[in-house]
Amino acid sequence: MDGMLMVFEQESYAFGRFLPGSLLPGPLAYSSRTDSFITVSSCRQVESYKYQVLAFATDADKRQETEQQKLGSGKRLVVDWTLNIGEQALDICIVSFNQSASSVFVLGERNFFCLKDNGQIRFMKKLDCSPSCFLPYCSVSEGTTNTLIGNHNNMLHIYQDVTLKWATQLPHIPVAVRVGCLHDLKGVIVTLSDDGHLQCSYLGTDPSLFQAPKVESRELHYDELDIELKELQKIIKDVNKSQGVWPMTEREDDLKVSAMVSPNFDSVSQATDVEVGTDLVPSVTVKVTLQNRLALQKAKLSVYVQPPLVLTCDQFTFEFMAPEMSRTVSFSVYLKGSYTPPQLEGNAVVSYSRPSDRNPDGIPRVIQCKFRLPLKLICLPGQPSKTASHKLTIDTNKSPVSLLSLFPGFANLSEDDQVNVMGFHFLGGSRVTLLASKTSQRYRIQSEQFEDLWLITNELIIRLQEYFEKQGIKDFACSFSGSMPLQEYFELIDHHFELRINGEKLEELLSERAIQFRAIQRRLLTRFKDKTPAPLQHLDTLLDGTYKQVIALADAVEENQDNLFQSFTKLRSATHLVILLIGLWQKLSPDQVAILEAAFLPLQQDTQELGWEETVDAAISHLLKTCLSKSSKEQALNLSSQLNIPKDTSRLKKHITLLCDRLAKGGRLCLSTDAAAPQTIVMPGGCTAIPESDLEERSIEQDSTELFTNHKHLIVETPMPEVSPLQGVSE
Repeated sequence: MDGMLMVFEQESYAFGRFLPGSLLPGPLAYSSRTDSFITVSSCRQVESYKYQVLAFATDADKRQETEQQKLGSGKRLVVDWTLNIGEQALDICIVSFNQSASSVFVLGERNFFCLKDNGQIRFMKKLDCSPSCFLPYCSVSEGTTNTLIGNHNNMLHIYQDVTLKWATQLPHIPVAVRVGCLHDLKGVIVTLSDDGHLQCSYLGTDPSLFQAPKVESRELHYDELDIELKELQKIIKDVNKSQGVWPMTEREDDLKVSAMVSPNFDSVSQATDVEVGTDLVPSVTVKVTLQNRLALQKAKLSVYVQPPLVLTCDQFTFEFMAPEMSRTVSFSVYLKGSYTPPQLEGNAVVSYSRPSDRNPDGIPRVIQCKFRLPLKLICLPGQPSKTASHKLTIDTNKSPVSLLSLFPGFANLSEDDQVNVMGFHFLGGSRVTLLASKTSQRYRIQSEQFEDLWLITNELIIRLQEYFEKQGIKDFACSFSGSMPLQEYFELIDHHFELRINGEKLEELLSERAIQFRAIQRRLLTRFKDKTPAPLQHLDTLLDGTYKQVIALADAVEENQDNLFQSFTKLRSATHLVILLIGLWQKLSPDQVAILEAAFLPLQQDTQELGWEETVDAAISHLLKTCLSKSSKEQALNLSSQLNIPKDTSRLKKHITLLCDRLAKGGRLCLSTDAAAPQTIVMPGGCTAIPESDLEERSIEQDSTELFTNHKHLIVETPMPEVSPLQGVSE
């Protein structure tokens, strides 16, 4: 492992030589034609050393040196020739067929080379797959050489020089290949797998004795073909209406999954390693029950909750479930981080296999069940605040409901007279205040942090809907008539994007310091291996300083990743709130809200390679180009097919503002192709000032009067209604 080449004559040690520039040993081959050793060094170049130079390049046989000094002695050698191939080599083979000039074959990580005796390239071939082994052998064509190359895709390729002649599939990844003659069967290919199995095979296919009969030509009857086509289309239409081959009742009866959340906290909290500042973090137990009608195999239950919520166990496996069997598993959920989760919903997904007559191994199926965690798991009763930086007002069409009946577990006993005010204190430290109007049908939510408004606002709307459903009232509706809080939303986007940019800069610095650290290591290793080492020249001090910088940068990268994860969680909460407000503002249907959620929340996790900003920008641009387009020019715009991190967030913020403006002017969210026609309906309401976007139509529309220059009596001037901007609602 120190780059020393040792030569033995039978069982006796002859001499040893240090190969220059060699850190790790590479493949080695001996050429009898030139009496030289050929290897590939750590510098990624093919090197040839004459045996005569190796034998006479040192005085290791002097009698005054001890035997231990003989084994470690050696001098730098003069290389015969070198060739830089730019990659590490897997194997070297030297072949000579039919008294022709010998060739040196080198198998690299991405290419294989054929060299002459003097190191000149005869030819090379770039490989499509990562190779694992190779074998040059004699070709029937004069002047050419065949090469067997195995790769990690379980394939064996046969090349004639650089031309691919044959490819075959193997049942394993070959690590060695040879061609032999077994029991008078010539050309047998013997391959060795990575787990030690040998396989003998041959090229070619078994002859097929079947010949397809000649098709009789017949006259086409177009009327019969039309009737048959209509019948087939009717069958396809009926199948599409049934939504699958299996009946719905049969699919639902295979397995039923139900989840039940305990109404009370655990007597002994299961929270461990929490980052919340409070003394005791509560935990709640969730029970998931699986009831199957048929025998099921390999059932696996996976449970997911939104971070920073944590599960005590998130994976459960059932190898076999007998018919009419019920299994119940329980786990606890608690808050680990010092910030609020974007949602309180959990998801239990069960994947299983259902055996059938044709498929005994089972048909894979998936079923899921959602459960809702209580608000008190992450929130405690708190003192209401009179002042706050961020406020929202939700309008309803029914009389206000007492907050004590909506949130019975959050009543503040010290202030019994204030039944229309309630305070919430999140375990992470933030506070939210909820106010119900005494005279109007409005509710106000206010907090110091914009993203903290989401959970209380969503919980308020859900509990109001449940309250009026119990009363038998079905026409309850909520609305939002205030100005859209886009500026606060954009601040969270800018903060998240700034952390992504900082992460890229830190990773670049860490990469530079790591390269510098490895370069210093190589220099020190070279000097330590030298027989007469030169002075270190403060390389050890530089190595220690670089190491400290690498550790500091690695800690900074981890800290930035934690901050980025928290920022992404807060951004998701704010995004949920903006989608909710847009839906209440424009009275969107559940399908239209689902389109907004798919556009604004496409990612569960945010990474440097694929981030939230570029993904959401592409989705919103697609909506502006299709269903929310104003003209055919916008529909003809070509969007970028690659998602790269943008330079800034100005384009994204323009598109979000433009989306709200198009919705305010009557745009409809629809994924069908016929919904891309320009909308002319103007709805009351509006947004803040809309900056110019690159998707806006820059050309001035032609005046309609110019189309009727000679028929002015047909023109009737109609007054346009004024569009008033949305104003904030105050108590």
